[in-house]
Amino acid sequence: MRVLIVARRKENGYAPFVSEQVETLEKAGILCEYFPMQSKGIKGYLRELPAFRHRIREFKPNVIHAHYGLCGLFANLQRKVPVVTTYHGSDINDPSVLWLSKLAMHFSAYNVFVSKNSIALAKPTKSYALIPCGINLEDFPIIEKSLARQQFGMDRKKKYVLFAGAFDNTVKNAPLAKAAVAFLPEVELLELRGYSRNQVAVLMQAVDALLVTSFSEGSPQVIKEALACGCPIVSVDVGDVAERVTNVDGCYIDNAHTPISLAELLKRALVFGRRTEGRKKLVKDGLGNEMIAASIIALYKQVSREECS
Repeated sequence: MRVLIVARRKENGYAPFVSEQVETLEKAGILCEYFPMQSKGIKGYLRELPAFRHRIREFKPNVIHAHYGLCGLFANLQRKVPVVTTYHGSDINDPSVLWLSKLAMHFSAYNVFVSKNSIALAKPTKSYALIPCGINLEDFPIIEKSLARQQFGMDRKKKYVLFAGAFDNTVKNAPLAKAAVAFLPEVELLELRGYSRNQVAVLMQAVDALLVTSFSEGSPQVIKEALACGCPIVSVDVGDVAERVTNVDGCYIDNAHTPISLAELLKRALVFGRRTEGRKKLVKDGLGNEMIAASIIALYKQVSREECS
């Protein structure tokens, strides 16, 4: 089977959860090729259309898989090849984008959502599935905390909390995180920015907890990464985080969304002081890349059969 992947490509490449899913699909025997979306705005997308149609004629895909609603809408500007569109959260949570994603949902042969919350907001009316992005556990080998801290020159005795994003990303709500940590003067809040994927896997085993304060999320990969590393988690109730960390000791959900309530949960996470069983939870929930890829491939086969019938 041949699948054309339509996704945004930035200077540093495709989003890791997209490229990793594609790599797993290829290992399962799916022939994938990218059509990179690098233009911005409606005019920019329309300029890409001739090249897109040329790629379709050249590659002859059985299915087009678009990531994010705008890419899904673009992919449906042709009607010869069925489109599967995955919505990752920001394309549903942002009202200014949601209506465009709804157009993509209408024209796509199948729609994939990464969280129940996204489905509730999108209210899809045709074929859809709940399939979170998976994670490759082999990318997160377990190492001793002391060794992890050595790699970053971190104080062995100090308490560190990792903020789940860049401080200047307004969606991540850094002011709330900083206000919570201000109640814990012995704790240093670290920004998740400028690290390679391999460094993140080590950093999450060097810190004492991950803190998530986002205004909105879909199914954040950072949570799965922290679970894979056994890193304690404190998060506001956003996206599918509560579902991901349910019954994992050392992981806490804050419903109050206040600095004091978060600070109290951070204290509990710091007292917990050991690796969580998050890795087992990921396996139990079927979030390994191979299992997710199997579900995606089943959709490809379904929509390609329907196209031929």
